[in-house]
Amino acid sequence: MSTSATRQDIVVGVDPREDWHPAVGWAADEAHRRGLLLRLVVAVPPLHEPRRPGDLPRHREFEEAATRALEAADAWVRERQPEIRTTATLLDGVPAPTLAGLTREARMVVLGSRRLNRVAEFLSAGSLAVPVSAQAHCPVVVVVRTARSTGRPPHLVVGVDGSEPSQAALALALEEAELRGCAVRAVAVWQPPVFSLRGRDAPLDAEHRLLAETVAGWAEKYPGVRLSHEVVTGSPVEALAEAAEHAEALVVGRRGDGGYLGMRVGSVVHGLLHRAPCPVITVPVEERP
Repeated sequence: MSTSATRQDIVVGVDPREDWHPAVGWAADEAHRRGLLLRLVVAVPPLHEPRRPGDLPRHREFEEAATRALEAADAWVRERQPEIRTTATLLDGVPAPTLAGLTREARMVVLGSRRLNRVAEFLSAGSLAVPVSAQAHCPVVVVVRTARSTGRPPHLVVGVDGSEPSQAALALALEEAELRGCAVRAVAVWQPPVFSLRGRDAPLDAEHRLLAETVAGWAEKYPGVRLSHEVVTGSPVEALAEAAEHAEALVVGRRGDGGYLGMRVGSVVHGLLHRAPCPVITVPVEERP
């Protein structure tokens, strides 16, 4: 299996039913920064058997819409980033497992988000953000909007808790920041217990020490990236979403192996995919040979 360092394409899912511009634009800019091929794809679900009246016309209509969306997205990318190489492919298959399969060979997969509620997310055949993020073998970017101009210096936020997934997230955040020429803000979240016989200061001090140990050494590896770190208090989802309010992206590590139907990504990641105000980059732990 190829490693992330040898994979040579950025894959972006083009949704014919929604505005694909934010996700495709993010992916095109990323392909340009990294000098990689951009692969635009649409997965067309197969017809169910037995077929009901009207299934075939609707299927053909979706295929035609998918083809038009791919052609439009490819033309738009060529105007936005004329120097990058692109391919546009119509794939046969259920969207989520088809896109998840592409993560085995991609450097990064970029998706848009329709911000479905949990029931719609579970039942919809078009739901991609959670199941693809849960099963991915490479980083997955879920783009909820285009970047807003805030007047603040550009930066990325990365959630850090000392775990192996958060180390992978920190590594990608610094790599991404170096490419973008921006800063990284590493954030650890401490959630006070409801009842505790110990004082507040001791566990909070331990959290500060853990965060400092986690980021130690990274500044030397990325001397051109300004790296700051802080501990905030509160619910992890709410605190990280608030910290990322003005960020170019929020980077988090992924726990779990997909779970039942590939929907398990961990409660924090799942919550951030619904709540974060900026693109969310989910980073799996690199597979060992």
